Amino acid sequence: MTLAASAAHSAHSGFLSPTGIEIAFVLVGIATLGAALVTVTTKQLVHAALWLVVALGGLAVEYLLLTAEFIAWVQVLIYVGSVVVLLLFGLMLTKAPIGRSPDADSGNRWAALGVAVAAAGALVWVVVDAFCTTWIDLDGPAQGSTEVTGTFLFRHWVLPFEALSVLLLAALVGAIVLSRKRSKEQS
Repeated sequence: MTLAASAAHSAHSGFLSPTGIEIAFVLVGIATLGAALVTVTTKQLVHAALWLVVALGGLAVEYLLLTAEFIAWVQVLIYVGSVVVLLLFGLMLTKAPIGRSPDADSGNRWAALGVAVAAAGALVWVVVDAFCTTWIDLDGPAQGSTEVTGTFLFRHWVLPFEALSVLLLAALVGAIVLSRKRSKEQS
């Protein structure tokens, strides 16, 4: 092996020599997965909403590590800032129980775990099968830039964004209607 080939090989990091960003990505991913698991396993609704904030914040950090700053801030503003606040607002308006909620557990944990593992396996299989031969063009325009992302989102994803806004508005109106019916029944 020549000296030039040896230098080129050592300058190229591989799977067994991860960089600091890759290590941070894995650690934040593990923390995000842990927060997501606590979100769906806790019996307290308010705690579930707060753990959802941690999980969605972890996703924003992952986007930052992938140098997709625009998507990271959209994640923070829309999901952490709006969706979770709307969820907590709905919980407060409907006077959901603050403490443990026995009706939040149906007793089908093993069936739910089996379905979750099967769905996760199917999702991993589909994603790996779809992208196993795909390579990222590093010489082209930056994929996480605001210009490229904005063009893609507003060209192909305008309808889902509008549908989501209508869904969130319907959830807010529903929470207000439910809270008004209960207050009329109590008086």
